[in-house]
Amino acid sequence: MKKQAFNPYLPSWEYIPDGEPYVFGDRVYVYGSHDFYNGYVFCMGDYVCWSAPVNDLSDWRYEGVIYPRNEDPLNKDGKMCLYAPDVTVGPDGRYYLYYVLDHVSIVSVAVCDTPAGRYEFYGYVHYADGTILGEREGDEPQFDPGVLTEGDRTYLYTGFCGRGDKSRTGAMATVLQPDMVTIAEDPVFIVPGCEYGAGTGFEGHEFFEASSIRKRGDTYYFIYSSVVMHELCYAVSKDPLGGFTYGGVLVSNCDLNIDTYKPAGMPMAYGANNHGSMVEIGGEWYIFYHRHTNGTWYSRQGCAEKLQIAEDGSIRQAEITSCGLNGGPLEGKGEYPAYIACHLFTDTPSVYVGGDRFPKVMQDGRDGDEEPGYIGNIQNSATAGFRYFDCRGVKEIGITTRGYGHGVFEVRTAWDGEVLASVRIDSSNVWEEHRAPVRIPDGVQSIYLTFKGSGNLGMKSFSLL
Repeated sequence: MKKQAFNPYLPSWEYIPDGEPYVFGDRVYVYGSHDFYNGYVFCMGDYVCWSAPVNDLSDWRYEGVIYPRNEDPLNKDGKMCLYAPDVTVGPDGRYYLYYVLDHVSIVSVAVCDTPAGRYEFYGYVHYADGTILGEREGDEPQFDPGVLTEGDRTYLYTGFCGRGDKSRTGAMATVLQPDMVTIAEDPVFIVPGCEYGAGTGFEGHEFFEASSIRKRGDTYYFIYSSVVMHELCYAVSKDPLGGFTYGGVLVSNCDLNIDTYKPAGMPMAYGANNHGSMVEIGGEWYIFYHRHTNGTWYSRQGCAEKLQIAEDGSIRQAEITSCGLNGGPLEGKGEYPAYIACHLFTDTPSVYVGGDRFPKVMQDGRDGDEEPGYIGNIQNSATAGFRYFDCRGVKEIGITTRGYGHGVFEVRTAWDGEVLASVRIDSSNVWEEHRAPVRIPDGVQSIYLTFKGSGNLGMKSFSLL
């Protein structure tokens, strides 16, 4: 790769959650919704696309706006938001984009001749008699479409199931005709929502939202966000329309369930909803997901991790890291931006985002300003964790901070490890670097920086020297 790849994989000022990754030709394209920095609701922007060469996952290119939100005839005034989309290649070789507007529970479709060109509105998914899916008596509302085309059949997966709502049954699968909008086979339910999960094997991980579908060999993987929201789960079947059994958790955006380096129930970041999918790139499988920034639910950024798939097709839950698409640990030398912290927490555990007590990734300026991200609202006991680095001969560490705070950053290689250095911090209204000697053991290491002191700080970067 030309340079190292971090999480988030896009620039720190870009907010593209709900990522659906696909390899078309020699590039990987990511389609998602579009949050704003300091947004006050989800998905306020137009659809944009980013892509990277399959042999260099550090080199992401902005493809521009591929579909403006007022392109849909139901949204000419632009008052509705474009929720999470998905893309598939139809039997005619064209690219079809499926989405749902935030206040209309039907599936819209747009089409383009190229993966990242300007998509044009195409139609609404409907029954053969013209009735729109979601509006026929007995239909459940449509949400978060995921699509897969095989031959002249396209499988459309949708649904949303909140707690306490028995009118929502589970995730649905619908077969479309070759025209990509007319229903060939009526919806069937494939994975239960929480109100219908008892005795199914999905208990505690029932379907909530974020339908996505992938095929590996002869097995269909249905990827979805469960009722706890922060995790992406998967179910498997040999039949795209039924027989799905629960497989496990692919990733949690607060690393819950992982017990290799911490207790399983300990959250390591501030999670919330999650949405993403799997993709094979260069013979390796990855899970794309998103994290939350700015202390809210509404400024989400795309991340990715490598997956370990066993011979039987089962998948181990991936750890969240700072080096997801890098192909291995980051170099244990040089300066790194603080916004690539994969772990962010205080002495007060919280699975979910929010609250003035907690540190958060943020930026200066407004949405669209290409300002570098940093960690703000660092108060006593705030910890930023970075995983992983291949360290060799590290003897000094530098931390660049700003703000009015007094104290030290304690340096560890494990969240509960021995303090290897203390970097003293003084108040400053500009970014200033503070250094201290440290002995980081050689090998693959994590870096944890914990502030002990008073006041409120921002952290721009740290350096291993």
